[in-house]
Amino acid sequence: MTRILVLYYSSYGHVRALAKAEAQGALSVPGTTVDLRRVPETVPEEIRRSAGYVDDETPEAAPGDLARYNGFLFGTPTRFGMMASQMKQFLDQAGGLWAQNALVGKVAGVFASTGSQHGGHEATLLSTQIPLQHFGMLIAGLPYSFSGQTSRDGIIGGAPYGAGTIAGADGTLSPTATDLAGAQFQGAHVADLAARLAKAPSLREVA
Repeated sequence: MTRILVLYYSSYGHVRALAKAEAQGALSVPGTTVDLRRVPETVPEEIRRSAGYVDDETPEAAPGDLARYNGFLFGTPTRFGMMASQMKQFLDQAGGLWAQNALVGKVAGVFASTGSQHGGHEATLLSTQIPLQHFGMLIAGLPYSFSGQTSRDGIIGGAPYGAGTIAGADGTLSPTATDLAGAQFQGAHVADLAARLAKAPSLREVA
C-alpha cells in the first residue's frame, strides 16, 4: 500500500475543504491509504474565538509521523506571500528527519488559500516548496492536464505550482467546484507518483 499524508493548517475552513478534496483524489488511486491530519494550533484560544477561527476536530500530526508516508500534500493559508507560521513551526521541528535523510525521494505537493488573486497566492505555493526540497522531497504541482486552471469562468485559485482557492478579503468566498476538482486532481497525481516511486529501485545512498 502507498501511504499518503494530507497535512494542513486552516483558520477559517477554506484550506480544510481543499484538504478533504486532496484526500479524496489520493484515495481514488488503487492501493492507496490516506491520513488527513492538521498541524497543531499555536494561537491562544481566546484570540481564536475573537478572530472567528473555525473549530476543527481533525486529528493532529507530529513531525516524526512524516517518516511513515510515501507522499505528502501540504495545505496552508497565505500569510504575506508565505506559509502560515503554524505550518512553518511544524516543519522546523522535523530537523531530525532531515538529518537522517528520512524524507529523501518522497513526493510532495502544496495547496493554498489566499484572500485575493494578487495577495501572494503563487508566492505561497512556491515558498512552501522550499523547505520540502531541503528535506529532499520531489515536488509535484498541478499540471495543465488539469484543464480547469485555465478556466475564465469566475475567480478560481490554483496554479501550476499547486491547487488553491481565493477566499476573498473578508473570507466569505468558498472553494469553487473548479478549485475542489483541482485539489482532487492534485491528490490523485501525487498518490500516483508516490506509488510509482515506491516501486522503483532505491535512490543513491549518501556519498
